[in-house]
Order: sequence, then structure tokens, then C-alpha cells
Amino acid sequence: MNRTKSPMLIIAGLALCLSWGIMCQEVKAVSDSSARAQEILETMTWKEKIAQMFVVALPSKDARDIQKKYQFGGYIWFEKDFKNSTPKKVKARVKSVQKAAKIKMLMAVDEEGGTVNRVSRSRVYKKKPFASPRAVYKKGGWKGIRKDTAEKAEFLRKLGINANFAPVADTPYRSSDFMYQRSFSTNASSVSKYIKTVIREMKKKDLVSTVKHFPGYGGNGDTHTRIIKDKRPRKTFVNRDLKPFFAGIHAGCDMIMVSHNVVNCFDKTAPASLSKTVHRYLRDQMEFPGVIITDDIAMAAAANSAGSASKAAVKAVWAGNDMICVTQYKESLNAVHKALKQGKIKKSQVNESVKRILIMKLERGIIY
Repeated sequence: MNRTKSPMLIIAGLALCLSWGIMCQEVKAVSDSSARAQEILETMTWKEKIAQMFVVALPSKDARDIQKKYQFGGYIWFEKDFKNSTPKKVKARVKSVQKAAKIKMLMAVDEEGGTVNRVSRSRVYKKKPFASPRAVYKKGGWKGIRKDTAEKAEFLRKLGINANFAPVADTPYRSSDFMYQRSFSTNASSVSKYIKTVIREMKKKDLVSTVKHFPGYGGNGDTHTRIIKDKRPRKTFVNRDLKPFFAGIHAGCDMIMVSHNVVNCFDKTAPASLSKTVHRYLRDQMEFPGVIITDDIAMAAAANSAGSASKAAVKAVWAGNDMICVTQYKESLNAVHKALKQGKIKKSQVNESVKRILIMKLERGIIY
């Protein structure tokens, strides 16, 4: 009997060993990050833990001093923060604020490409703004998407921006839909491939990714200005809207942003961002291990539903969000801290959320 192995079997064996080795390295890295995150967590006060759960709008003045006082988990930058400035000044500002942080912050933007660009819209940063995903794909296919994502990540990281509230995973139906211009396609399978491709490229550049807006806008309107109710059946979400989010999870996305739509098939009584049912589904059914973040809770659909932005912040934490995105922070921060002291929010839940945030920051090289 000839016991000599064929070249194909040898190659297959080597490939399996390589794949197993990479998997083992990834498991070890996650384990190391978890242990280190626990060490950091144990040094934090409860006020620092609550503040770590907030991503707030970059203050126009005294951003460094405000961070020194509160120790937020992150700042989100808007177009006004880049306009009438320069790359050099932005870098210096980021560096100054990060020096005031005991735990380095998320420096986040919405740089989706197309209609939503916070940085590249100003020519001092880039000659032409980043194009929409649709336009990029039409011109260069999947190779173009990979190249555009890598370029965008490098562009942001050079400025000190370490998190992008992108990519958009919503799957609209028609060109008149609110999310159409920001979406990749009206086909869920195409959006899924887009999400997977973008997440993988962002990970290579250590730029924090945020897949949004769970569980999917579909053809819904603008929740910035009013409460929106989505009456579609659960079957539609499973067969369509949730697919791009599954793709993002499998590709290893860092964060998922939850929308303020009231999605009847999940919860008729609250916006998705404030619904425990929605968050349990994301954790238990979709097995997402990363950071769940709200859309801005000052938006009308969240604030009006809860009674105020501060009440929405408490409900958002109670529902299961790890991070709260908000423009006006003082009342919301105080409300969450008060709710913790009164036992309305469990300490164990806060610890779990902060640990997830710390693990994410460790894995993206923001902290060590």
C-alpha cells in the first residue's frame, strides 16, 4: 500500500493547521483583553463607569477640562468641529483631550460617504468628499469598496479619529425612502456583502466600526423629528432587514447602533433603542458580543417617547445599551447616576457594559 500523501492532502492539512492557529490566536487575544479589561474596571469609581458609557458631542469650548472632570467614554465630532479648522489643529485638539482622559476616549464621527460626511466635506482636509457607497461600487466594484474603506480609515486615523459611526446596514425599498441615499442597496444580500467587506477592512486599520441602525429602517421616515412606528411582521425582518446585521456580527463589528423606530413585531410600547426585548434579541438570538450604542437620545423619537432626553438615557441603559450617544450630557449623566444609586439600574449590568467598552478599546489599540 502506498502511504505517500498526495500534494493536495498536504496542502489541505497545512491550510487547516494555519486556520486553527489563527483561530487559537484570536481566542487568546480576546481572553487577554478580557483579563486586562477586568483589571482596569476594578480601578474605576462608579461615576467613572457611568461616564464611560457616554459618547457626547464635542464641546465647542473647554473640551479638555470637561473631559478631565467627567471622564466620558468618547466624544462625537460634527461638521462644525472641523469647519474653519485645519488637520494640524484637529490633531492637536484630539491629543489635548486624550491627555485629560484616564482611559483613552473614542473620537467618533459619522463619515459614511455621500450625503453624510463630517470631515471630508471641507476641502482643507480632502479635495473631494468621500463618495456614497453606491457611487463607489458603481465605479470600482468590490475592489473599489475595499480601497475606499481603507482610504477612509487611514484618513480618519491620521487626524486622531479612532471610531466611525458607519457602515449603514439599512435596506430601503425605493429611492424615495429616507435612508435610500445613505444605503448601499435595496437588496439585503448585496447590503450584507457590503457590510462584511467594509467591517473587515476597518478592522485591518483598527478603526472602530458601528453597524447601524438596528433592526433596520426599511422604508421608515426620519426619527430626528417624530416618533415612527414600523408595522412590518417579524418574518420580514428575519428574511430581509436583519441579514446585513448578521453579516456585520460574523465579520466582527465592534458596535451596533440601535434606531429609535418603534418596531411593533418586537415591542409596540417603546422605540427599539429603549426596548429590552430588542436588546435581548440582539444578544441572545443574534449572539452579538460587542458594544450596543444608541442613536442620539435627544432625537425626538426617543426623547418624546420617554418624556425627556434624560429619562430616555435611563431607559436606554435599563434596556441594555452599553453606550449612550447624546448631545446635551449633564442632565442625562446625572439621571443615570441617580438611577444606579436608587437601584433602578443594576451595578452588575453597568460592570458588564463598561467591560465590553474596555475590551473594544483594547482590541482596537485605543488603550493598552
